[in-house]
Amino acid sequence: QVQLADSGGGLVQAGGSLRLSCAASGRTFTIYAMGWFRQAPGKEREFVCALNWSGGDTDYADSVKGRFTISRDMSKNTVYLQMNSLKPEDTAVYYCAATLGGSSRLRNSYEYDYWGQGTQVTVSS
Repeated sequence: QVQLADSGGGLVQAGGSLRLSCAASGRTFTIYAMGWFRQAPGKEREFVCALNWSGGDTDYADSVKGRFTISRDMSKNTVYLQMNSLKPEDTAVYYCAATLGGSSRLRNSYEYDYWGQGTQVTVSS
């Protein structure tokens, strides 16, 4: 079992920055990759970015590329999402997720085995 605790959301003005954190505990050595997803009211959950836990390879949705950065601190079993140049359309609940499998389909939410509780990000215009 793996437990994920995400945090760091809040209210920020457009153009501002936030850093989300996701602390993993439990059988963290089984994690293959971690990702961030978001869900806005009335919309489906969408992929934001993902990171291969051991190799560090990353992938980003086009909508956040160049503005968001995913990183990890393996000593703390924590993954971060640095969000810069935030836009009102970034407003959503952000969820971190972990997958134990070796799938390359990291943009698909159903590939993930564990999820954080979500943290609200609100960007005002």
